[in-house]
Amino acid sequence: MANILITGCSSGIGLETAKLLKNNGYKVYATARKKEDVLMLQELDFIAYKLDVTNQAEIAEVLEKILKLDKNLDAVFNNAGYGQPGALEDVSTEVLKEQFETNFFGLHEVTLQVMRIFRNQGYGKIIQHSSVLGIISLKFRGAYNASKYAIEGIADTLRQEVINDNIFVSTINTGPVTSKFRENSLKKFNEHINIKDSFHRKTYEKELKTRLENKDDGGLFNLPPSSVAKVVLKIMKSKNPKPRYYVTKATYILGFAKRILSTKLLDKLLNKI
Repeated sequence: MANILITGCSSGIGLETAKLLKNNGYKVYATARKKEDVLMLQELDFIAYKLDVTNQAEIAEVLEKILKLDKNLDAVFNNAGYGQPGALEDVSTEVLKEQFETNFFGLHEVTLQVMRIFRNQGYGKIIQHSSVLGIISLKFRGAYNASKYAIEGIADTLRQEVINDNIFVSTINTGPVTSKFRENSLKKFNEHINIKDSFHRKTYEKELKTRLENKDDGGLFNLPPSSVAKVVLKIMKSKNPKPRYYVTKATYILGFAKRILSTKLLDKLLNKI
């Protein structure tokens, strides 16, 4: 039975992926940052561990437990992450560092520690969860854009470094998917952005906060979290997974626009979103 470690399984994409893989016969090691979410996962009959990807010791401890149980690890899905909204001029360097600690440095630390296992056993699959915002950039999402662009850079590099080995690196570029992402982003927005004194105050109050507070995820291109879970299942089943997978029509459309439009025209298009 092949196994997989998944980060960020408290809800949404991580949880749906864990469920789908488990139902398809894979041994899932589901992890979450909060103890209450770990208990929830255990109640769903998962082998679940507390794992904050910003904590090197917790990563090492979880991997040690996995190897004691199975002696090997077949794959990892680096899914944990969140979005920090706000105009870049309102995002402090400390807040930007916090965004990178989870979305980028945490993902990299998990990858580093898993790579040691994969090198020793001679195989493995690394699935990096990026975003359509790792391909194109949207205003007021600069911190998140930057963290996802950084994932693109290390994933593209790592693929070349393992090109002759039995280790596969796949990047998933997800577009709008129903999850708690918007809810969590609103919390970060209210916590870290000084709306009152911002040059963008009117835009924040009329547009951004309204969008983040909107509980209706039924957008034109929106898909359920199972759409990403199905891609992870496809990767697990494949002997030679693709280096990149797009999820949602928005990702295909904007990825295509990035390839064919000039930077100036692309900026004008994206600024309307």
